[in-house]
Amino acid sequence: MANKTANLYARIEPETKIPAEAILSALGIPVSTAINMFYKQIILHNGLPFKPQLPSAPLNMFEITEEKFNTEIEKGYQSMLHGEGISAEEAFAQIKRAK
Repeated sequence: MANKTANLYARIEPETKIPAEAILSALGIPVSTAINMFYKQIILHNGLPFKPQLPSAPLNMFEITEEKFNTEIEKGYQSMLHGEGISAEEAFAQIKRAK
């Protein structure tokens, strides 16, 4: 393992830093280790380890075709069958916590 002798200084918004560090702390991962992991993934992927993109706009059910609506419903159903997502109770709990 290489000696850690290089320094990295970055400025970040507190509203990003605080919750991210809280999550890392809950996972038992020091910030420096998380940054090192991120850099190693950049090297392994020869670029960012995720696709940087803007989130897609939510679907407006009054502006989509019936075929597109049915496709989206089927995707949600398949996701549910594979145990993906969260329960309705958890979704509502998250909404209440966000208020």
